[in-house]
Amino acid sequence: MDLPVSTARLPSTLWGTLIISGTIIGAGMFSLPVVMSGAWFLWSSALLIITWFCMLLSGLLFLEASLHYPAGSSFDTITRDLLGRGWNLINGLSVAFVLGILTYAYISASGAIIQHTLSQLSLPVSARSAGFAFTLLVALFIWLGTAMVSRMTLIFLGAKVITFLIIFGGLLWHIEPVKLLDSHGEESHYLRYLWMVIPFCLASFGYHGNIAGLVSYYQKNGSRVCRCLVFGTLLALVIYFIWIIGTMGNIPRHEFKAIAAQGGNIDVLVAALSGVLHSPYLNLLLDIFSNFAVACSFLGVSLGFFDYLADLFKFDRSAFGRLKTTVVTFILPLTAAMIWPNGFLVAIGYAGLAATLWAVITPAMLARKARQRFTNAAWQVRGGTAPIVLVLIFGAVNALVSILSYWNILPVYAG
Repeated sequence: MDLPVSTARLPSTLWGTLIISGTIIGAGMFSLPVVMSGAWFLWSSALLIITWFCMLLSGLLFLEASLHYPAGSSFDTITRDLLGRGWNLINGLSVAFVLGILTYAYISASGAIIQHTLSQLSLPVSARSAGFAFTLLVALFIWLGTAMVSRMTLIFLGAKVITFLIIFGGLLWHIEPVKLLDSHGEESHYLRYLWMVIPFCLASFGYHGNIAGLVSYYQKNGSRVCRCLVFGTLLALVIYFIWIIGTMGNIPRHEFKAIAAQGGNIDVLVAALSGVLHSPYLNLLLDIFSNFAVACSFLGVSLGFFDYLADLFKFDRSAFGRLKTTVVTFILPLTAAMIWPNGFLVAIGYAGLAATLWAVITPAMLARKARQRFTNAAWQVRGGTAPIVLVLIFGAVNALVSILSYWNILPVYAG
């Protein structure tokens, strides 16, 4: 097994943290207030913390297993070796489905929000055209490599944080505790709607496709990658809390029914928040924030999809090899977005069940199998078998909830 190199020769932890947080903190956050509106703030907050912890553990378990393999090895190589070809086929289909449908979701989201922003400037453009043009730009960054993605993520995330703080200086100023802590609304049932939130919370902490790239980027230094995962997911959790406080503290619970009825797309929620701010400048900042939020997630998810496909098809890292991987990464999601441009919320929801398999259950199984086969691990998740058991239980609950929701058995907060 390769030993990790000296930390003095490694890139800063900041870059990996930005890739993880940039992947997580993005367009998916716009779905959270909408799907959480039934359970509302207190129940949803508790579930968000549980999801963060379990998703962090699952990422660390996959990191543990991946360190036994050459740098750059993704789910395909590791799962096939440790769990066999049958499970690898099932897992591979779920990886491709999740990363592919999330890439489609962010193309859809980017088209909608760019169209909304340009319309405020009296520049009419269709959502399809905006999504197509932005996808080409993202594809260029992905083709240029992980270092370019991390630097662009720094720019986007920096702009996003600045606009976020300015905006929520306004939104948090308008928060009404009666709305935020509402527990006696027109529909008094809250806990019954919590189950529907679970798949969306899981999908909102998806970053596992980026771990292989970070292992390669940090030359298999497990401790350094671990810090990136911890800091990146913690930053996402904090931002999510500020986001749901700002939205739920300003928009009454019952008004989210109308937002959900319109598809729950980003531009609908942005328009609702704009009505709260009553300021053209803050409205413009909200539009800018939304664009950068989409861009961060788009970059992170598509980079993870790129790394997985490169490993799956064994494309080399030459300029032409990366070009082939880039084309394969974007061709189907872009085509789908041109045909169905308004599928953001639906796509995020469908990603939950498949993500349970490859981002929760498979990492736990890989870590368990790796511990049985390799006895000289240079880095391992603490806690013995407890993290593996906890992650498997979380995955089983999420899978059950997702299946029940697809059968329309679980209650839905809607008009």
